[in-house]
Amino acid sequence: MAVRLHLRLGLVSEHERVADSPDTILIVEPSVGSVARTKGQLHVLVTSRLAGHRAREATRLVAETIEHEYYYDESRGIRENLARAIDKVNSRLAHQRDRLGLGQGWPDGGPIGLAVAVVRGHELYVVTVGPAEAYLIRQARLSTLPDPYRERGLPAREVDPDVWRGELSVGDSLCLVSANLVARVGTDVLKDALVTLHPQSAVEHLHERFVEADGRGSDGAIALEATEVPATQKARTLVPVRPAEPLAGAPDRSPIPLADPISEGVAALGQGASRARDAAGGAMERVVFRIQDLLPHRRPAYRRVTPLSDRREAQRRAAVAILAFVIVVAGLGTGIYALGGTRSPGEAIESLSTGQAALEAARDSLDQITGPGIDLIENDPRKALALLTEAYEQLDVAAGAGIPARIIDPLRAEARAGLDRLYGVVPVASTTLFAFPAEAEIAPDLRALVRGPDGMPYVLDAGTGTVWRIDLAAEKATAVVRAGQQAGSVEVAEPRFLAVGGRDLLVLDANNILWRWRPSNEEGDGTLRRVPVLDSASWGNDVIAVGTFLRNADAGLYNLYVVDPSAEQILVHSPASDGSGFPAPATGRLPTARDVSGITDLFIDGDIYVAEAGMPARVIPAEGWEPSELPDTLLREDADFTRISAGQERRTGAIYAFDDEHDRIVAFEKDEGDYVAQYRLAGGADGWSDLRAFLVTPGVEPSDPATVWWLSESALHGVSLERVADRPPRATPSAAPSASGDGAASSSPAP
Repeated sequence: MAVRLHLRLGLVSEHERVADSPDTILIVEPSVGSVARTKGQLHVLVTSRLAGHRAREATRLVAETIEHEYYYDESRGIRENLARAIDKVNSRLAHQRDRLGLGQGWPDGGPIGLAVAVVRGHELYVVTVGPAEAYLIRQARLSTLPDPYRERGLPAREVDPDVWRGELSVGDSLCLVSANLVARVGTDVLKDALVTLHPQSAVEHLHERFVEADGRGSDGAIALEATEVPATQKARTLVPVRPAEPLAGAPDRSPIPLADPISEGVAALGQGASRARDAAGGAMERVVFRIQDLLPHRRPAYRRVTPLSDRREAQRRAAVAILAFVIVVAGLGTGIYALGGTRSPGEAIESLSTGQAALEAARDSLDQITGPGIDLIENDPRKALALLTEAYEQLDVAAGAGIPARIIDPLRAEARAGLDRLYGVVPVASTTLFAFPAEAEIAPDLRALVRGPDGMPYVLDAGTGTVWRIDLAAEKATAVVRAGQQAGSVEVAEPRFLAVGGRDLLVLDANNILWRWRPSNEEGDGTLRRVPVLDSASWGNDVIAVGTFLRNADAGLYNLYVVDPSAEQILVHSPASDGSGFPAPATGRLPTARDVSGITDLFIDGDIYVAEAGMPARVIPAEGWEPSELPDTLLREDADFTRISAGQERRTGAIYAFDDEHDRIVAFEKDEGDYVAQYRLAGGADGWSDLRAFLVTPGVEPSDPATVWWLSESALHGVSLERVADRPPRATPSAAPSASGDGAASSSPAP
């Protein structure tokens, strides 16, 4: 039976602290079994280089935030929860820096230190930040747990602490202690106390030495010792002893005299009567059957055979009768419909009057919205919305009453334009940045678009099986990866997906082989090599999307994400330390396996967003984000969002989703999912009806408009998301058609 661990605890009590100590200690032992098994016991020590009541308030705030954030999310692992909790603490301290008196004079981070230990069964997780230290004692040897952020306290400009994980064995001791206390008493005294004394006695001894050394300020300490809880043994189950039965096997007899002979005689009489009744009944039945045999009876009739010609004649007559019945019913129905569907002159006049009244009501509502010196859309949006909605509905009534479309359409266009202004619809203009020649031997079929490591657009042409690098300044397209290209001993198959990770352009081909192309100069030259990915052949041919997330910018290391419906997961592959490939098995990023076949696009910026089942969604973390309802459902129902894009700053700015049903781009806030605005091509241009992929780059300043690159079948286009005049499209000469339909065509040399 496995050895269970019991933790002996020692800590500096509140009344024994020095007067100016700002430290806070928090111990959490969950009382709910499921929480204890998944999250374990939490031990928190928060220290501060500053003293005073405001520093003490700051350490308490940190401890309470750690506890709440750690136990709040049940879907994450221990490492992820600790990192997320420390990141939340850092944000709260940064926002309240002035109120808590943390000051601005800490170039390497603030004065707050943090040491956290989580014990779950035999697992031990430890993380330290700032002036707080953790020591593990095993077999009388003192080990300092690694901490790259010891000199950088909270709040810091950025923090990404390393969570140490190890096994906790019987006899091990762990000490979370203030760096100020260790500096006063030394590590030798700490080691001797923890090895020889009970944890509580050891902590009290260390604190006494600290006070004797005239220590001031931070003095917090927590000591843990793992001891064995002996397993209990189940005793033998007791079995009751029953006395022997002396009459076992003897026949049952009644205690009443003569009762048994009388009951046996009655039973014999009953059986005899039953046999006599059966014999009499059998004799009577035989007599009745003999009498029936003597009675006269009729001979069997001869079988009659109907000739085949008679049967066919009867069938013909039945078919004629049925057909006549159907014709009569159909004629009656047609007559009833014709007589009932014809309106009398009075009804027609009444319907026309209703339509004319609805048309006048719509005109009156529209006249109230705009006029000389009047613009309710700008000055009173609520009233303008009510009037525009009423006008739009009245126009529907007029159309149903038979008012001609040539009269209704201009008013409907005016109402739609006013509603679009209220709903934040921004008309934008698109230009063609680069067009592939349509008269090529193999017609282009552009499918995917990314911004490469050199800032240039890279597109995937499924028609030729080529990945192109487009130099917008030189108006030139250069092939960087082709189907059939030889790289070492392996041939590149048909490219399917593009992604960018650090300095690399990643291409996943039809054989699930991942290729890395890295530019070597500004002219489009580069090197191509295969990137090994463990178990990539098991993905199958149903991969929906791939993506990356840069985890270490200095080393150029990035995670690889694959949406695999057969695994019912978003698989994440971690890179090797030298960046040579992905040798570790993939892990599922979703909390539980589920159907992911409805995902059509993937975007990662630290959180994971998808376009799934026609709506944008954030799946990691899933809580706290939901796209708000669009305001223009009166004009545009049943949106179908198939693609998403955004900037790379996490929870900053907007995420943009393309509605394939209504050919528009809608912006939602990354933080909460609130509706921001929506964009459509000005003048009713239909270029976005052929949008294959798009990519959004936010402006340099918050006030600058974002820029969109988008692909049609044969061209790369650009859009600045700023309002332009919304004029109807003008006719273009037939000799120079636009390949994109965006109203601006450009010619370019063959790539």
